[in-house]
Order: sequence, then structure tokens, then C-alpha cells
Amino acid sequence: MKTIGMIGGTGWISTIEYYRIINEEVNRRLGGLNAAQLVLYSINFAELHAFQQENDMLGIYFLLRNAALRLQQAGAEALLLCTNTLHMFVGDLQKEIPLPFIHIGTATGNAIKKQGLGTIGLLGTQTTMEQDFYKTKLAELNIKTITPEKKDREFIHNTIFQELLKAVFLPESREGFLTIIRSLHQQGAEGVVLGCTEIPLLIKQEDIELPLFNTLNIHAQAAVDWVLSAS
Repeated sequence: MKTIGMIGGTGWISTIEYYRIINEEVNRRLGGLNAAQLVLYSINFAELHAFQQENDMLGIYFLLRNAALRLQQAGAEALLLCTNTLHMFVGDLQKEIPLPFIHIGTATGNAIKKQGLGTIGLLGTQTTMEQDFYKTKLAELNIKTITPEKKDREFIHNTIFQELLKAVFLPESREGFLTIIRSLHQQGAEGVVLGCTEIPLLIKQEDIELPLFNTLNIHAQAAVDWVLSAS
């Protein structure tokens, strides 16, 4: 079994889910007392958020770079960045860090293609919805992306930071998300990417008929595929 290096704490609520899913899936596949072989570096999200508030992209980059280097030193053989938004830095990190990154956008795109969908709605932080790094990754697989209108993007972003990252899950926020998902469906979305790893803790597939792509679970499963793959 290979060793995965997890950059977590982005936030800690979803990092717990990554750890649980990866270990449960390794055990499901191997049986017995088997569990994942991994190293976790958990970032202090307050430090990360302070850089975000100042729009200090270099500060964020070096925070992630430091985490990746520490995981490399600890014996990680590949890296799992437990967040959607911060994948905007993976291209630059890959130039300095010799370990492969298991990319959440690629894993999600592959899951969408398996269902034969060509147009997808994307929910996430404002950065994920408004910048091109995620949409470009999906476009490489010929997947068209639709994002919510500005007021809905702001609602999603604020809910993530004011509620979900604090493990607050309100029924009215859930209904707000479902209303936005229905609107994206009316605009042509054949499914919706829950492109923030906290959103699947609020919205479940049973809440709506439209296919949802739980990026947390998809990414964690991709990590297990890698951990158990032949060298």
C-alpha cells in the first residue's frame, strides 16, 4: 500500500470526512483490519483565511507549499489537497513539489463523464465559481459549466464561510441551495457539482432528483484508487 499525504484543515469538518471515507473504503476493499496508510498536515484555517481577506495569494501559496514539503519529508508518495478552491495553486505547486497531486477537478470530471453528462452546474466558493481553474479542468473533458447568478454566488459563499465551516447546517440554507440547483437545472444543467467539500455535508443526493457530484467523496475515492494501485 502506498502512502498518501493529506493537506487538510481547509476546513477541518470536511477533513474528518476525507479521513473516514478513505479508511472505510480501504477496509472495504481489503478487509480484515486494513486501513489507509496516510500522513495528515492540518492547516490552521484562520491563518489561511487571513491571507484570503488580504488577497495575499503568495501567502496562501507558501502556506500550502510548506504543508506539501512537510508531507514529503514525512514519507508521502502523493498529495491530496482536501479542498476545491485551493486547487487553483496546484499547477504552481507541482513545479516545485516532485510528488503527484490527485486533482479534485480531474476526478470529478471523470465521474461526470461516466454518467455521460455534457453540461454541469457548479457550486462552490466565489473563487471556484468565478475563476476559470475549475471550469478549465472540466472543459478539458468537454464538459460545459454553468454557474449561478451573482446574488446566488454570494449566498453560497457566505453560507460556506459563516455556517458550514463552523459545522452549522440550517434547514433554510439547505432550501436556498436546492432552489439554486433547480434554477441551474432550468438553465440546462444535467447535474450539479458540489464544488466545495463542505457543501455535501449540507446537501445530499436524496434531497433532489438531479444528479449531484459530491466532490469530497469523489476525491477521497480517487485517493483510495491511487493508494491501492500498482506502483
